[in-house]
Amino acid sequence: MSNNRSGIFIGGVMLGATIGALAGLLVAPRTGKETRKLLKKSADALPELAEDISTSVQIQTDKLSANVVRNWDDTLDRLRDAIASGVEATQRERESLKRVKSHNADENPDHLHQNPESL
Repeated sequence: MSNNRSGIFIGGVMLGATIGALAGLLVAPRTGKETRKLLKKSADALPELAEDISTSVQIQTDKLSANVVRNWDDTLDRLRDAIASGVEATQRERESLKRVKSHNADENPDHLHQNPESL
């Protein structure tokens, strides 16, 4: 997550710097010809800046995607382990109850005719 935030921060800084430079050019006391020349240079630099931002965002997205997949895989592994443990515990408990029921039936055959809820 912090990698994602740093990528967004870097993109924001780059965009802010560009906007600030353009605003400074418009407010600066230059002749119209000089200002147009500087604006053209800035406009020519925008595709490269956009590409840099795009690359940075793509790198951050790839990292975030990898983290999501890794976390999802870890969660699935833990879920599978929990389900397996639950199945094992259920089987052990079922066997234990069968032994108790069998033991009770051997000790008291009349016990089988009683209400099943009382077992």
